[in-house]
Amino acid sequence: MNLQTTSTLTNKRLRTPLAWGQLGIRSIAFSYLAVMLIIPLLVILQDGFREGLAEFWRQITLPTAWSALKLTLWTSAMMMVINTIMGTLTAFVLVRYDFPGKTILNGIIDLPLAIPTLVTGVMLVILFGPQEALGLWLKEQFDFSVMFAPPGIVLALLFLTFPFVVRSVQPVLMELDRSQEHAAATLGAGGWTIFRRIILPPLALPVTTGALLSFARAIGEFGSIVIVAGNIPFLSQTAAVYVFGEVESENRLGASAVSIVMVAIAFGLLMLADYLRKRSKNSQGELA
Repeated sequence: MNLQTTSTLTNKRLRTPLAWGQLGIRSIAFSYLAVMLIIPLLVILQDGFREGLAEFWRQITLPTAWSALKLTLWTSAMMMVINTIMGTLTAFVLVRYDFPGKTILNGIIDLPLAIPTLVTGVMLVILFGPQEALGLWLKEQFDFSVMFAPPGIVLALLFLTFPFVVRSVQPVLMELDRSQEHAAATLGAGGWTIFRRIILPPLALPVTTGALLSFARAIGEFGSIVIVAGNIPFLSQTAAVYVFGEVESENRLGASAVSIVMVAIAFGLLMLADYLRKRSKNSQGELA
């Protein structure tokens, strides 16, 4: 009995510092999140709604603001469709094929996440600018302007968000059991049939997750867009550039209102992507 009592007291002494340590770590983490994320979000919410819901709605439905929001959404949607297809194909090639320079290409895919987005805009202007060889040729031959127009916005978003789909699909492809593919090939199924009926279904959730992440990332892109778009209202002014202009014009209410809409869209997409990621992990666990 004495031994048991001593053991209990010892366990309590060991658990007490550990509990205090856990409490301290949690407090530090929550304090950091509050200062860096929660408080700024609350401030912008308070600022955007400080004059009521009617004024908030008026600010986001102003012709220039509404046009900027629509341009942001449809260019992001176009980018998402293209990157979903090409990102999935790229991931498939990287996983299933061996070729010279594969390691370098695999590393280059993450480059858009590492370099400043402003550099992306400069690169595209040097390549497709109206005074550059390629941009001038497209203008003269097809009357097609890339820079300072929506196509330049889509190009910038394609470059910046390409890794999201690839890195969402690639790990799932690497873990797929290929026995079903071999069995289908033995029974005479073609490559497209195998891809569509055996490979693609397990990739549906990862592909959707990567697409949503790329869309959410594109909503608030500013650095590259301010270079390639030209900030022309009703033509190439995105929501992020509009917010910047309103801040410079000292219209804090308008900037906050449009920012709240962008944050709400991005946050909703991130929550959906997180849900799909968890669902994908659960389905993989059940299959295992």
